[in-house]
Amino acid sequence: MKLKLKRGLNGGPANETLMKGAAGFACLVLLFVLLCSFLAPWIAPYDLNQVQMSERLAPLSPAHILGTDTLGRDVFSRLLYGGRVSIVLAIAVTAVTMGLGLIIGTIGGYWGGWIDDLIQGIVSIFQGLPGLAFMLAIAGTLGPGMKSLFIALIVTSWPEFSRVVRGEVMKLREEPYVEGIRALGAGPCYMILRHILPNMIGPLIVLFTIRIGRVILSIASLSFLGLGLQPPEADWGVMVNDARPYFRSYAHLMLAPGLCIAIVSLCINWIGDYLRDRLDTKSTQEKSLL
Repeated sequence: MKLKLKRGLNGGPANETLMKGAAGFACLVLLFVLLCSFLAPWIAPYDLNQVQMSERLAPLSPAHILGTDTLGRDVFSRLLYGGRVSIVLAIAVTAVTMGLGLIIGTIGGYWGGWIDDLIQGIVSIFQGLPGLAFMLAIAGTLGPGMKSLFIALIVTSWPEFSRVVRGEVMKLREEPYVEGIRALGAGPCYMILRHILPNMIGPLIVLFTIRIGRVILSIASLSFLGLGLQPPEADWGVMVNDARPYFRSYAHLMLAPGLCIAIVSLCINWIGDYLRDRLDTKSTQEKSLL
């Protein structure tokens, strides 16, 4: 009995089954959201910017299942289109950030020396600044819009990727097989592309997945503050900001996009946690011994 309890509390079969079920459910929900968002032009009942002032702030009805906003635009249609903008932008920002962090982290981790000291000094400066405040300062300086939002997110996110990549590269370059191949005369580029980067796929996938959820929240936050995407763009953060003055009387205008942001971010984090548990071979081996 004690052995079974210990296995369950330390990531045994019970916990693994729970995580697997949560990740599977999260995948289904996320797939449903993605399909609805990318099929918005075909399934949305109205055009996202169709203004109907005669139906301004209409309640929930069969014609408008989530009502209409202050300009008479259908909330459900804008919700579908808003998912496309938020998710695509989050994936693009995360991909660029990961590419930048991968290059910088690999250079510092493999070559070390003064190059690594210089890179880590810059990384420490960036990470020493409050993330949200730094992001707001960049977006506010560049002005509202997608370009400034893109730059602000990348500038404040790449140090995290860089540090993770550097740590993995420093660990892998000391492996016996890497030292053996280096002794045979293999060059740095060959070593990195053929033997180091392929062994970093697991941690990078986990970090990429988790980071997408954070970026979605950051996009929504900046748009809510008026420093991100601007009206009439159908973005979930913009929709929350537009509905703020009417929250007391028309709470659904803010709750609908807010719930979408929360659900998508939570599902992505569940998937990331599951992948981290499955791809962490050391942790898996330790659990198998319990």
